[in-house]
Amino acid sequence: MILFRIGLSLLIMTKQIETVKTLREFLLTSVKDLTTEQLNKIPEGFGNNIIWNLAHLTAAQQSICYIRAGLAAPLGEDFVNTYKPGTKPEKFVDATEITYIKQLLFATLEQLETDYNNNIFTGYTAVTTRYGVALNNIDDGINFLPFHEGYHMGVIMGLKRLVG
Repeated sequence: MILFRIGLSLLIMTKQIETVKTLREFLLTSVKDLTTEQLNKIPEGFGNNIIWNLAHLTAAQQSICYIRAGLAAPLGEDFVNTYKPGTKPEKFVDATEITYIKQLLFATLEQLETDYNNNIFTGYTAVTTRYGVALNNIDDGINFLPFHEGYHMGVIMGLKRLVG
């Protein structure tokens, strides 16, 4: 029975990670024709821009999955701190860094899946998100990712209408 639960959990988490990949593919397709300037533009009344939101997705995933589990974020503390909740764009992100951020959207998910399969997320510290969702373990964290991605997808689509 325990092996069945472990296998089922692995299947569900793999599906959630695939869902996040699909959402990120949609986002990249949606913004592929925007210029570097448009990706960096902060419309009046907003506190961030499209490229910040894309980078935030990977930073938040690192925080939700790795840092909550007591692990170092594979992308490093500086990256996570630059794009964590409550931050704002601090500089113009050039084309080279935009390409890097876009690559991270998928590389981080591949690493998450590998690390999940290797069962490294054993020391998870529970937290309740600002949306009232309790994250008690890595499975809860991964299950939360599609919600978080969807929220920022809405923000990015709104920003796109204002900068495009």
